Amino acid sequence: MAGDAQVAPPSSTRERVGAIGALAALAALAWGYMLYMEWGMRHMEFGADMAIMPAMTDWRLPDLGLVCAMWAVMMGAMMLPSVAPMALAYLRIQRSRGAGARAYFCASLLLGGYAAVWLGFSVAATLLQWGLLEAALITPMMDSASTVLSATLLVGAGIFQFTPLKRVCLTGCRSPVEFLLRAWQEGAGGAFVLGVKNGAACLGCCWALMLLPLALGVMNLLWMAVLTLFLVIEKILPGGDWFGRAAGFGLILWGGALLLR
Repeated sequence: MAGDAQVAPPSSTRERVGAIGALAALAALAWGYMLYMEWGMRHMEFGADMAIMPAMTDWRLPDLGLVCAMWAVMMGAMMLPSVAPMALAYLRIQRSRGAGARAYFCASLLLGGYAAVWLGFSVAATLLQWGLLEAALITPMMDSASTVLSATLLVGAGIFQFTPLKRVCLTGCRSPVEFLLRAWQEGAGGAFVLGVKNGAACLGCCWALMLLPLALGVMNLLWMAVLTLFLVIEKILPGGDWFGRAAGFGLILWGGALLLR
């Protein structure tokens, strides 16, 4: 066991409700942003003048910034529900060690480290989308323009569900208390580093799935909701690892059917 972390008794109902409420509020804001942007995409007579809307083509630095913000918000909307067990486990440990109100400050830093990892992924996804847009493989409406691209992303995500890296990273995501006891670090800086480590494990578990919007439509909120539900089942609920493998098989079949069609 790293440091002096101990398994804590269950946190109070008030503490759990407060933490879950804060995460739910952040997720609701993220989904609200995405709904607003999706509305603008469907009503371009208004959306073209929206401050959060990038240009349709010929992106410049401000457009890249807006698309990166879109990806970062999208990652928050999809990942926040499944990070709740980690945040609650961290609060339980800190409160059991007498951290008091400081526990919430450190928990915020933990989430900040987690978010920093996904911000890095959002930068990479933005650059990838830019390259695909310039190659005419993604439409200005952020939909896939290539059956081969869509099929490749679907089959790739499906195959990744069966890899050793996926299994190792998923184990860390599904066992937050075990992860914290193994990787524990003291202090505010330690909380941020813990968040980065957990975010890296989560990224290693989910990166292939998080590229699927490029195949299914970056602004397709229905598929965003499906992916969010999938992540919650895979990372939190009993039998989630088996569910993930079954879904991987389905993704491979889906991508193969696209190619055959």
